[in-house]
Amino acid sequence: MRVLVTGGAGFIGSHTVDLLLKRGYQVRVLDCLLPPVHLDGRVPEYVPQGHIELIQGDVRDRHAWERALRGVDVVVHLAAYQDYLPDFSTFIHTNSVSTALMYEIIVEQRMAVRKVVIASSQAVYGEGKYLCRGSEASVGSPDSHPSGLHPPLRPEDQLQRGDWDVRCPHCGAPTTPDWTDEPIVNPHSPYAVSKYSQEMIALTLGRRYGIPTVCMRYSIVQGARQSFRNAYSGVLRIFAQRLLTGNAPVCYEDGQQLRDYISVHDVTRANLMVIEDDRANFEVFNVGGDRRVSVLEYADLIARRAGVSIEPEIPGIYRFGDTRHVFSDVSKLRALGWTPQVALNDIVDEYISWAAEQPDFRDYYHQAEARMKALGTIRKVG
Repeated sequence: MRVLVTGGAGFIGSHTVDLLLKRGYQVRVLDCLLPPVHLDGRVPEYVPQGHIELIQGDVRDRHAWERALRGVDVVVHLAAYQDYLPDFSTFIHTNSVSTALMYEIIVEQRMAVRKVVIASSQAVYGEGKYLCRGSEASVGSPDSHPSGLHPPLRPEDQLQRGDWDVRCPHCGAPTTPDWTDEPIVNPHSPYAVSKYSQEMIALTLGRRYGIPTVCMRYSIVQGARQSFRNAYSGVLRIFAQRLLTGNAPVCYEDGQQLRDYISVHDVTRANLMVIEDDRANFEVFNVGGDRRVSVLEYADLIARRAGVSIEPEIPGIYRFGDTRHVFSDVSKLRALGWTPQVALNDIVDEYISWAAEQPDFRDYYHQAEARMKALGTIRKVG
């Protein structure tokens, strides 16, 4: 069976390629090899070029898709645009339109694609699910409301005061973050909107034309091969760069944000499972680490595993549009037999060991921070 992996020279894609090859699949990769993930169009050394067919091309290009889809049984569509930049149309063209184009070609040319796996994101939930602490007191009253909430984006004037908490939009009471399951989405960013629209395109067209489709909402994926230069790549990359070069990690807000981190190896196992299990067809799954960790806790863990004693800085800055807390309920995927297996310590150890060996490893934080400040993405309290 031949599997096409878009973005297969990237972080999650390359690990998915490795596991597919190990399981005996034939693999074709479509990747544009563009910065900031790739430099000068170079193929990373970890890509097993002698064992795969590599096509350099853009998922926004019809001819690249036509070439890549020919003779393919399964598509794992991982190629995506991720950033904090205000180039809104790029998110839609790369993430959403590319997906519509793929189905268009499959249907037009009557290609015998048996399954499509779409890489979506936990970002589609926005703030995720919360419980209102005041809801029980209001039950039976004219102002009663459910405790399961999906709050809107926190107001800018609230963040400017350094007030980070999420409050109930109905009664203003404090809230408690809860495990977020799949049914309700509330995207707050251009990236999140593009990923949710990608899901809707894929599931609608998949059902309409009988192409089994699965959407995977990844939590914060961590591990070796994660780009140093992409500002979107995650807190492990940022904090490890700072700590391994003798600098303090910088925490946004107050560092108490709760997040859900997962190993790339657990993600690739999930990808393979839904390829092989027809119970996953036309479903959406959270793919998370089944853990809730504050940013400060993670900074402390990374410092300890790196063998350094550097306290994080909390300078009173925040990223415009960030969620306060979000962590995914993975019970739906567990019901198919999958479970996250890689401990957080092991995720950090693997990344630090890999990063320290890379010739271009350095602290890119100030470069990324300056760019985001200039664009108004990073803002200061007051």
